[in-house]
This record gives sequence, C-alpha cells and structure tokens, in this order.
Amino acid sequence: MTPKRPKGAGVFPKPVESPAPQSPDPAELYAALDLGTNSCRMLIAQPKGSQFHVVDSFSKSVQLGAGLERTGRLSRASMGRTIQALRICQQKLKRHNVRHMRLVATEACRRATNAGDFIRQVKRETGLQLEIIQTEEEARLAVISCAPLVSVKTEQLLVVDIGGGSTELVWIDLTSVPGRERSRAIMRLHAGFHPKGSPFPAAKVVDWISVPLGVATLRDQFHDVEDDSARFALMSWFFEENLAEFAPYKDIQERRGFQVVGTSGTVTTVAASHLGLKRYDRNKVDGLTMTSDQIDRVIEGYLRLGPMGRKRDPRIGHDRQALIMSGSAILQALLRCWPTDRLSVADRGLREGLLYAQMSAHGALEDGPF
Repeated sequence: MTPKRPKGAGVFPKPVESPAPQSPDPAELYAALDLGTNSCRMLIAQPKGSQFHVVDSFSKSVQLGAGLERTGRLSRASMGRTIQALRICQQKLKRHNVRHMRLVATEACRRATNAGDFIRQVKRETGLQLEIIQTEEEARLAVISCAPLVSVKTEQLLVVDIGGGSTELVWIDLTSVPGRERSRAIMRLHAGFHPKGSPFPAAKVVDWISVPLGVATLRDQFHDVEDDSARFALMSWFFEENLAEFAPYKDIQERRGFQVVGTSGTVTTVAASHLGLKRYDRNKVDGLTMTSDQIDRVIEGYLRLGPMGRKRDPRIGHDRQALIMSGSAILQALLRCWPTDRLSVADRGLREGLLYAQMSAHGALEDGPF
C-alpha cells in the first residue's frame, strides 16, 4: 500500500496574484509556462490595472533534469513525467482558449544533448511548442517579475533567482531614475537589458551572470558526501567560488540604498519557516524583508532537523528536503558576498516576468502605481 504523505509535504508555494472574475474574455488572457530543471509551472492571467489577475495555474515537480549531471541527457523517465504534466497544461490552455502565450524551457533543456528530440516529442504528443530561452532572457524576466517590490529608496539593486539548474544574478544601477519611477524603469527592461532610444530615465544593468548551479545541480554535485553539515558547507563554498567573475562595485561597501531581492522556492520556504507558518500564505511571504541573522537561524534549524526532520516539516516536505539545503547553501553564499544584511522576499519569478513582458509589449497594463 502506498504510504500517505504528511499534510502539505512537498507543496510548492503558488506565486500568483488574486483570482480573476469568472469567464474572462479569451482575447484578454495571457499564459506563461516555465519548464525548469525540477518543476513545470504555468499561469494563465488577464491584465488588471498595472497588475494582473490569475485565472488558472499549474505547478508540478517533474525532475526533468534528473541524471542530467551524470549523463548529459534527459532520461526517458523524466521526459515521460514532464510530458504528462504538459498535457495538463495543454488542456488548461485549450479550456480557456488562450491566444497570447509563451512556453519556455530553461537550464535542463539548454544543457541536454537530446533537448531537440524532447522539444519535438512534446510538440508531437501535446501540440505545445516549447521555446528554449537563453540565460540573459531568463535573468531579465526574473528581474521584471520583481519590479513591484523595488523600493523608491533603492539606488543599487541585486536580483537573485535561484532555479533548479542555474542561478541568475543581475545588478542594476537606479541612481539616475527618480524614486517614484524605479519600479517602472525595471518593468521597461522587457525590451532588453540595454534598450536604446527610450525617452524615460533608464535602469542601468551594471552586470549579470548565470551560474550553472541551482538547487538540483548543486545537490547532485555533492550527493556522495554523507555528512549533512559537511555537504552543506561544501556546497556553499563551491557556489561562492563560482561567483568569482561577478563583482560589480566590488570595492564599494555602501549599505544605504542597496536592496537584494531573492526569488525562488528556497527563499519563500526560508521565509515561511522564519514566520512559523503552519500553512503557506503568499500574502505574508511576498514582499517580506528578512535579516541575514534571521536567515541564518532558519538554516541552522534545518541542519539541526537533519534529512528525516526536514522531510517531516510541512513547510519543506519529502520532495524538497535535499533541495532546500542546496538552495540554502546558495543563499548563505550570496549574503556573504555583498554589503547588506537584509533580503527582500519575492514569491514570483519567471512566469510572472513572462506575463508582465507580454502585457507590457502589448500595452495591456495601465500606467499607474504597482
């Protein structure tokens, strides 16, 4: 008999806005699908003012990148799991008659030697045309999704997106943008990191990097280390070594006006643990600010729990207990590197960035405060 899972185990937080009214006009609907190394996620939404309302959503752990680190290929089992999930997405898109959509794949498909065969199989079996996006666009979309969380006082912004197969970091200089315009300047990056000819004050992208280490790939690098604490320390050190080439303003240690925004399941799970939530609540997590001391205490608690304790914790669960430690190792490494002791939590990511970018390009969002 299949054992019962603990209540809430393995549940991913759902980064969505408030529900939309019933029966929206299909012409107003937009869809965004993000197929990553670990998860398949989709949002269907309609514009509402300067934001959007979610009509339908989907999120499932498919572990597309399982074994990729060792073989360089997507396995038959992982492709099968993913196609089953994509069939559900296709049914939702058809049910809502969605006309505007972007369906993207990221690091696992960028790296796999058989990604082309997989994309064709998906098209053949589901009718969905996946697009493999490059690292710069993935980083840009993650930044756009966080635009509403940018403070009017922020002059230097670092956005960190910890994915399953890679981690994107983007450093943005906002000193030439008036405070009230800073969120909107971030949104205008849908036209590219270096848009030309804009009459508006521009957000300057100082530097960006895509590190080919995410929660799944970093975990796989050190799967043979048996001691939990030693494995965590090695993962954090290894990730920091891979940041050596990303050092914008490395000699400046000014905390004032510097904001770090973190977006990922790792960041939101750490935030939920910090708040002591029995059940995940996006309204309490999205936009929360945590200090580095608070983050350290949560991670120390994860280490004390050990693998079995983390599996039993409803905020983490069986599916994510190993991933939360590799993600936490990345998070601690990042907070060691830059002059801040605070992190803004974003329960949003690539899907939201895809939606904002499509809606902005079509002029579907109103020009108002976020």
